[in-house]
This record gives sequence, structure tokens and C-alpha cells, in this order.
Amino acid sequence: MKLAKQAIDIGLFTNQLDPMLEFWQNTAGVPFSELLPLGGGLRQHRHAIGLSVFKLNHARDPLVAAAPSGIRVLTVANSKIISNTSLVDPDGNRVRLVPAGASTPPLTIHLTVSDLESHRRFYGEALGLPEIENGTFAAGESRLALTEGAATRDPVQQSTGYRYMTLQIFDVVAAHTHVLNSGGREGSAPRRLGDVAYISFVRDPDGNWIELSQRKSIVGSLD
Repeated sequence: MKLAKQAIDIGLFTNQLDPMLEFWQNTAGVPFSELLPLGGGLRQHRHAIGLSVFKLNHARDPLVAAAPSGIRVLTVANSKIISNTSLVDPDGNRVRLVPAGASTPPLTIHLTVSDLESHRRFYGEALGLPEIENGTFAAGESRLALTEGAATRDPVQQSTGYRYMTLQIFDVVAAHTHVLNSGGREGSAPRRLGDVAYISFVRDPDGNWIELSQRKSIVGSLD
């Protein structure tokens, strides 16, 4: 699968808009970029972590209580700090800030999985991400680090916390079919969002949600 953007995006959901914006923008130092209405009482506050988009999705209605997804920690490079700092946001999401450097990925997503080998096959073969060391994959400038442990099976897509990752690609329909044929699980079939994007969702062996996005502003055309 060829990436249209050399980074992976991360999405979370919250009911606590103001405290979360205060934390992520001012404490974690992640700059705001734009606001997108998603419909259904959701608004996406988009922030930049290098080329990655940190999607803070604010839900107007109360989110259901649910177990966390496999995404347990983010490591974010920050040019204003000189030593590693571990933080927890108002919703309990863990983030590790590390000093920015030439060899430091802007974003590393730490994913706890029930079986490392099956997830290595999924992310390496179905999604086509290069494995740069045992259990760590490159998505352009971003990293996805897998750790075997007590994982949640079939996590809820819309609940408080880190909930999904997004890959920007050139052909959602072809990529979605390839992932399913390579052992991935159906999340939701490809659909067009006006003249903005085609998107779909697939799921890894534990059921973690991965959005596949063919965004016109990135690829140039939806035809």
C-alpha cells in the first residue's frame, strides 16, 4: 500500500473540550491547525505533529464508557523540552514528550496487542508498512510500535480516549479490498464524503480501528 502522506494520523474522542485543548495545545505543545464539523454532534479539532494530524474529536453528546483501545501511549517530539516528560491528559490518555532531534520521529503510536506475530503480519503485509525493528513499523516519518500485552479485543470506535489511526492513501477501494484479502477485518466499507475524500475503516486482529483516507487535498483528485 503506497502512502499519499508520509505520516500516520491519530484520532481521539472526548467530552471535555476546553480542558483537553488547554492540555494538548499549551502543556503538550501541539499546535492547532483547523476545525472540521463532522456531523452528528462531532467537531474535529485538528492539530499538527510534524506531518501527522492529531484529531481531537469533541462529542456534544455523552460518550459511552468503554475499555481503552490498543493505542495506549503517544510519544511526541517537542522542540521546547530538554528531557523526557511523561504526562496524562484530562481524560487519562498517556503521552510522552521527548526532545526533538534529527533522528527522532515526530510521532510514535504505542499499540498493545494480544499476539505480536499476528499483528506484525497484519501491519507488514496487509498494510504494507516496513518493519524497521522487531515490532516497530515506519509510516513515513511516524512510527507504530507494537507491544504484546493485555489488549482490548474489539474496542469501541467512539468512546473516550485514543480510538483510531488514519493512513492517507491514493486508492481507498483498492486498498480496502487488499487489506480484507490479506487477513484484515471489515470496519466500514468505502464511502465518499462529498468532494472532500473517500474513506473506509479496517480492523487489525484485535479489532483496533484504522481509517483509510483518500483525501482530495492530498491526492489531487477523487476520480
